[in-house]
Amino acid sequence: MNEFVTYQSEENYAIITINNGKANAISHEVVAGINAGLDKAKQEDKVVILTGTQGIFSGGFDLKVMTKSPEAALELVTKGSQLSHRMLSFPKPIILACNGHAIAKGAFLLLSVDYRIGVEGDFRIGLNEVMIGMTMHNAGIAIAKARLSEVYLNRSVNNAEIFSSKDAVKAGFLDMIVPENHLLPTAIKVAEMFTKLNKKAHAETKLKVRKHHLEALANAIELDAKGSISIDL
Repeated sequence: MNEFVTYQSEENYAIITINNGKANAISHEVVAGINAGLDKAKQEDKVVILTGTQGIFSGGFDLKVMTKSPEAALELVTKGSQLSHRMLSFPKPIILACNGHAIAKGAFLLLSVDYRIGVEGDFRIGLNEVMIGMTMHNAGIAIAKARLSEVYLNRSVNNAEIFSSKDAVKAGFLDMIVPENHLLPTAIKVAEMFTKLNKKAHAETKLKVRKHHLEALANAIELDAKGSISIDL
């Protein structure tokens, strides 16, 4: 797709891999690469496995962009929110193989897919926006409301609580955790399971189940576009 996002096509699934430095930051280029990968997977009619690199899925948005100016931050956050909306409404199943840490937008992407597999170990997963001085954007709240219980919504969004992999399952960021060497094989097994679904029924049912959440997210993205976003590090 580009130098930060690769696409590997297999018989029944495609693997989209983010590889953008130590933090695997979500930059404009990464968002564009993921979108291009989704375009190709849709064209090839493939289940998607989204993953990162050893020890980290993503540490969140590129801080160089986020701290450049409120306008620059808003532009990147808007693209990220639009990506989440696309993923939540994507007609093909998306599995996220979370290699380790998933912070901020990395954790929001966990909340934007159909199935989430993490790895056992001392990894940090959660939404740290309030901790780093960013008032949570409306789209972020909408995404979290759609996937987290009321208790964990408050602990995650308001309190910026970060969870271990094990506790991230309880919170709703992950569906299961496995040993590191089982991560991709397990994701592939889940992908094979998803190929047995009726494609039309899956796509249409997903939209019905998420209808109100998708509408709320679209409205939140519009509301965010009228405001500003900044980080007080």
